[in-house]
Amino acid sequence: MDKIRNFCIIAHIDHGKSTLADRLLEYTKTVEGKDLQAQVLDDMDLERERGITIKSHAIQMEYVYNNEKYILNLIDTPGHVDFSYEVSRSIAACEGALLIVDASQGIQAQTISNLYMAIDNDLEIIPILNKIDLPTAMPDEVEDQIIELLGVKSEEIIRASGKTGQGVFDILNAIIEKIPAPKGDPDAPLQALIFDSVFNSFRGIIAYFKVVNGSIRKGDFVKFFNTGKEYYADEVGVLKLNMSPKDEIQCGDVGYIISGIKTSKEVKVGDTITHVKTPSDKAIDGFEEVKPMVFAGVYPIDSEDFEDLRNSLEKLQLNDASLTFQPESSVALGFGFRCGFLGLLHMEIIQERLEREFNMDVITTVPNVSYLVHDKKGNVKDVHNPSGLPDATLIDYIEEPYIRASVITNTAYIGPIMTLCLGKRGILLKQEYISGDRIEITYDMPLAEIVIDFYDKLKSISKGYASFDYHMQDYRESKLVKLDILLNGESVDALSTLTHIDNAVTFGRRMCEKLKELIPRQQFDIAIQAAIGAKIIARETIKAVRKDVTAKCYGGDISRKRKLLEKQKEGKKRMKQVGNVEVPQKAFLAVLKLD
Repeated sequence: MDKIRNFCIIAHIDHGKSTLADRLLEYTKTVEGKDLQAQVLDDMDLERERGITIKSHAIQMEYVYNNEKYILNLIDTPGHVDFSYEVSRSIAACEGALLIVDASQGIQAQTISNLYMAIDNDLEIIPILNKIDLPTAMPDEVEDQIIELLGVKSEEIIRASGKTGQGVFDILNAIIEKIPAPKGDPDAPLQALIFDSVFNSFRGIIAYFKVVNGSIRKGDFVKFFNTGKEYYADEVGVLKLNMSPKDEIQCGDVGYIISGIKTSKEVKVGDTITHVKTPSDKAIDGFEEVKPMVFAGVYPIDSEDFEDLRNSLEKLQLNDASLTFQPESSVALGFGFRCGFLGLLHMEIIQERLEREFNMDVITTVPNVSYLVHDKKGNVKDVHNPSGLPDATLIDYIEEPYIRASVITNTAYIGPIMTLCLGKRGILLKQEYISGDRIEITYDMPLAEIVIDFYDKLKSISKGYASFDYHMQDYRESKLVKLDILLNGESVDALSTLTHIDNAVTFGRRMCEKLKELIPRQQFDIAIQAAIGAKIIARETIKAVRKDVTAKCYGGDISRKRKLLEKQKEGKKRMKQVGNVEVPQKAFLAVLKLD
């Protein structure tokens, strides 16, 4: 056991985690020859296209240090705030972390929040200054920021470059010298923590685990603690570039188990595996349950695909434990699921993965957050969907979720960022200078305001320099109203939203204008209205496509023309009664793009 080291790589998005992981794999000869490519561990097409890590990936390396062979288990983690749950699970399976800071960007918001997560789990932190080969690098300034943040000495910070490979052997040596070997009792009953799982259409569900106490052998009869299900371990092994079977996984090591599990409900991330004959008396404390931030309805375009969508979501949930879903129905869209996501990027990625991995064409409704509705009898109801809101006469007050947001930026952009945050009903708490020209601004803001376009706007006004991180704070009372969109007097439930009373009129007006552009013209007039309760606050009309019926009456009596126009009017009226307005998919997404 004292020859095993488990560590993860944490950093802000785009600070070079995956590139550095490539170099570690290359220098330990884990990956050689034709397998060596950029971002070896990012195996999803989506990750390669966007250049971001979405999943954390585990891989085992071997390294000889002072003529002794060590086993290093590396977990590469995502950097985007929407995937911080992946990071928390990786941290739970490690004893140490490489904290990577980009020498040209300095410390950013995710750097700090991931660092605190690692410190809470008592991990040994090795600070690394990456990308020092860049012409724009400022190693000395950034080094001062790290010293201030961590309280380390400057000689403890390793200067490295994932691109050129500088400093990689120093990192490998530091991992062995500084990160403690896993603690655990090899003779105790088996306890293994599941930190990830994937679905394989040939082998069933493959669970990745870290053995905390005891050991597990091929053919053992094991039990999953929380679900209570029992299986034979058909195959156990370690994670090299591909899975490599072993007869036994020892205490402190990281591996995988295949036991022919078919249904996704039987494997839960955070569960404990133990032996059936000599079970351990308690489960390992897993990680806290994930709380989704953003809710949206996901509906199949063809209503017959409902069951296929359910199966696809279950398989995705195995691979991404932060996705939650429950069935719901909508008048406009039929049967679908109300899904909970950690943020907008997460929602976009899930939608894309449904299309790519499962060939599911889906419609996603307007994203919203969950509200606490207090009625006049004193009951509290959790509402994720505006259509689930009780009648306005029964509501006493509504509370909405607030977040604590920290924005780290260059001092040049303070003005526009404050204007943006105040426009989103933010409450300024404090400003702190981190170093020379970098400042951290902390706000309390309603989650509903940042869900749609806050992150994009923040990036554009700060020219990409500002970084943003947030966590859930509490629920606070708010003056919220339900805004309905009516087409010819019929409410379209998939377009209704809960919004603050101050924003309702402008939002309703912009919605109507946008829908007027997107809904195709019909044979009859279409009235688009925005309403709060019975009060109409905005209206747009899409004019009918008309035939010129008076074309054959050139000159002549006006009453003849009027007769033809009246006849056409009757026909249009009758058509309006039978015709229904088709709302295109673009209209549901238009709400996200309102500027």
